[in-house]
Amino acid sequence: MTTKNFPGRVAVMGGGSWATALAKLLLKSPGSSILWYMRREDRIEDFKRLGHNPAYLTDVPFDMDRIEFSADINEVAEKADTLLMVMPSPYFTSHIEKLNVDISGKHIISAVKGIVPDGNMLITDYMKLHFGIPDDHLLVVSGPCHAEEVALERPSYLTIGCLDIEAASLFGQRLCSAKNCHFIPTTDVNGVEYAGVMKNIYAIGGGIVHGMKKGDNFMAMLVSNAIREMEEFLSAVCPRKRNICDSVYLGDLLVTAYSRFSRNHNFGSMIGKGYSVKAAKMEMEQTAEGYYGAKCIHEINLNYNVHMPIAEAVYDILYRRVRPETAISRIANELT
Repeated sequence: MTTKNFPGRVAVMGGGSWATALAKLLLKSPGSSILWYMRREDRIEDFKRLGHNPAYLTDVPFDMDRIEFSADINEVAEKADTLLMVMPSPYFTSHIEKLNVDISGKHIISAVKGIVPDGNMLITDYMKLHFGIPDDHLLVVSGPCHAEEVALERPSYLTIGCLDIEAASLFGQRLCSAKNCHFIPTTDVNGVEYAGVMKNIYAIGGGIVHGMKKGDNFMAMLVSNAIREMEEFLSAVCPRKRNICDSVYLGDLLVTAYSRFSRNHNFGSMIGKGYSVKAAKMEMEQTAEGYYGAKCIHEINLNYNVHMPIAEAVYDILYRRVRPETAISRIANELT
C-alpha cells in the first residue's frame, strides 16, 4: 500500500501545454505548491517575468510564489516525492538519461500518452527497467481531456491508473480538487497507456479523411472500426477484463479524432489536404505523438499479428509514402 503522505511534493516534468494544464490543476488545491522542471532557462525566466507560460496556454496565469522552477532535472527529482512526467515521448529519454539521483523510492506518474521509441517501451515499463520503480509506485494519467479545455476549467474527466488502487485515488483527489475536474481510478495501467498511444494514431487517420473531405458518414465508420481495432490489440497485448466504451478508451479516441484542439487530427488533416508528411511535421508547432506511435505500434504488432487495417493505413501513409487516396480506398471496403 502507498504511504499516507502520498503524493507529497509533486514535480511537473515538462513545459508544454499538457504539463501547463496539469500544473494548473495541481495548484487548484488550497495551499499547494509544486516543483517544475523545464529544460530551458530562458523559458523559465520569461515565465517568471510574465506570470504565465510564454509558449503554451499563454492566457492561463500562475502564482509564482507557489512554483519552484529549475532547469536542473536532478535538483527537481531529488526534492520531489512524486514526479509527474509530461515530456513528449520522442524526447523522453533525452531528459531522463540525465538523471543520476536515486528515484527508486519515489512515485512516478506518466501523462505522456506515448511510447519510448527506442525499444518500443511503455513509459512505466521503461521506469521500472531503468530505475527500479516498483509497480505500486507507477501511475498513469489519461482520458479525454484537451489541455486547452482543462485550462479553461471546462468539465474534465481524468482516469488515474495504478496497480495500487488507493494510490490512484489519492492522486486523483490531489489532481482533481477543482469543482469541474473529476477522476476515475483503474488498475488497467498498461491498457490505459496503450490506448493513449493508439487514439493518436486513429486521430491522424481521422484528420486525413477530414482533409480529404470524405464526410461525416465515413468518419463515423472509421472511428467505430478504430475502437474495435484498439480493443482487439489491447486484448492481445495486455489481456484483462475492460469496458472499451469507458472514457479513457472510447472517450479519448472520440475527442482526439474530432476536436479542433487535437494536434494529431490537425496533422492528419494537413496530409489529407495534400501536404507531404515532412511539410506537415514542419508546420506543426507541437509534437503530433501519433506520428511516432504509428511506427511503435506497427513494430509491436509484428509479434501479435492483430488485424488493424486502419492503424496500418496510417503507418503506410506516414512511413511508406503510400498516397492517402490509395491507403484510404484500400480500407474503405473493410469498414463494417
